[in-house]
Amino acid sequence: MIRWILSLLCFLLVAIASPTALAQTTAMPNYSEAQLQQGDRVAQKALKASQQGDFATAERYWTQLIEEFPENPAVWSNRGNIRVGQNRLDDAIADFNQSIQLAPKAPDPYLNRGTVYEAKGKFADAIADYNKVLELNPEDSFAYNNRGNAEAGLGKWQRAIADYKKATDLEPTFAFARANYALALYQAGDRETATQIANNLARKYPLFPDVRAALTAILWEQGKQGEAESNWVAAVGLDNRYQDIEWVKTVRRWPPAMVDALDKFLNLD
Repeated sequence: MIRWILSLLCFLLVAIASPTALAQTTAMPNYSEAQLQQGDRVAQKALKASQQGDFATAERYWTQLIEEFPENPAVWSNRGNIRVGQNRLDDAIADFNQSIQLAPKAPDPYLNRGTVYEAKGKFADAIADYNKVLELNPEDSFAYNNRGNAEAGLGKWQRAIADYKKATDLEPTFAFARANYALALYQAGDRETATQIANNLARKYPLFPDVRAALTAILWEQGKQGEAESNWVAAVGLDNRYQDIEWVKTVRRWPPAMVDALDKFLNLD
């Protein structure tokens, strides 16, 4: 998950500080009220374009804001997020680096750069960035969840489990962190607890496709074919990417045991 200093993508949500708000908290030139209000309007257009999936237009707006407010770390970080959405990962890192240079004590650019390092398979670098976020804000649930993801990428399942649990302790409604917690427990062999958590999530969030797909795999391995099929209908009706085992493995990055379980279901094994 990345974080906007606004919001976006399949695995992201959060909140942005506008140029006006950031002008109050960062060392910036004296802009007129008219300039700041115009900056706010452009930022809103950029957000709308990103929410519509029009990343090229959104990038143009953020670039315009960078030209007008080059000392503002938020606009650099947000353009970096747009470049992540375009899979321009090195360009995104360059923008996050600039944001960090401008505001080295702001946690969000480190969090966002960490997600890019994860996408590039640089899990140790990602963990270093998440550690920095937690140094700046020890109660950042997103950083704990993301660090768990990076630790899972290194096969450090007990560390991942501890971080996912911490994320859910800090934010009990953080459904994705709780789902990650269940998946990691399943990988580590605590399948009873994993099943219980997944069932609870499905009851609380019936439209959460990840947990529906996870229950499909878990129940199929338990020989509960009817329940597995029922959850599968719900899962693919919400998000058909779970039919692609390679996507589940390399993009969603389920643990190996869960990937194997879902693969058995898909192949009726």
